[in-house]
Parts: sequence; C-alpha cells; structure tokens
Amino acid sequence: MSDTTIIEAEQYLTFTLGEEYYAIDVSKIKEVLEIQPITRIPKTPPYMRGVINVRGGVVPIIDLRTKFGMEEIEETVDTCIIVLEIGLQNETINVGAVADTVSEVIELPREEIEPTPKIGTRLNTAFIDGLGKYDEHFLIILNIDKIFTEEEILTAEKTKQRGEQAEEH
Repeated sequence: MSDTTIIEAEQYLTFTLGEEYYAIDVSKIKEVLEIQPITRIPKTPPYMRGVINVRGGVVPIIDLRTKFGMEEIEETVDTCIIVLEIGLQNETINVGAVADTVSEVIELPREEIEPTPKIGTRLNTAFIDGLGKYDEHFLIILNIDKIFTEEEILTAEKTKQRGEQAEEH
C-alpha cells in the first residue's frame, strides 16, 4: 500500500480590481466576456451598471469596484465581465461582475487558504472565504453568494426585468 496523501484542491478564477487580487470558485462562473456596451437602467443603485444581452438573455451588470468602495477607472482592453451564478433561496440568478483584468484559473489546496482575519465587529467580511497566495500577492477568496445582500440580488433581478421590458419596446 502506498503512503501518498490526497490533497484536495479547489479551482478558482483569479482577477484584479486595482492592485488587489481576488478569486472566485470556478463552479460559480458561467463565462467570462469582453467588456461591451452596457445599457444603463434609470433609478438603480450606483453599483448597478445596467444590463447586457448574452445570447438572447438579459444579464444585470454589477460594478465590483463601486460595490467595494473603490474609485472608478477607465475601462481598458483588459476589462472583463465575469458572468456569475448566484444562489438566492431556491433559484440561481445570473449576474455579470465587471473586473479590471481576469488572470487565470488556479488550483489552491484547502490547507493553503488562511481564514479571514478578524478586523473588528464593524466591518462585514462574511463574503470573504479566506486568503491565499497568488505569485507574490495575497489572494482574496470571495464567496459570491454572500457578496450581495438578498435585497441587492432582488434589485439585480428587477434591473434584468426592466431591461427585458426595454428590449421588447
């Protein structure tokens, strides 16, 4: 009998916002798209950029920079939309998230993921699953189902419905 140890590793898509590196479990990612024109829907929160058409379906687009309180920057050729499958109650909702760049899919063994540091009771870090290392950088591993509140997901769903209505006219 061999003495090998099976190391369980998760796969993550890595991306950047500014100088920070983030990762999302690949099982939550539907696809990655080049940036494209986004149709703004009036009277939506600042983080809600609008909607795009993906193969005949309307997908609401969220600006992660705005959501995370970062300054806005000009889009570049590297700017991408990560289409995510977010769980809400008993259904899955597709939402696009704008990222500055998408890097690559990596495997990260569970034992190499550090727990989220306790930063105090005022800061909500429930949407961070942990910290890993990517090259020489810290990698913030996001729990995509916890980044957005239920109210924000419902706002995204309403934005999608308003976009579908606008497409019909």
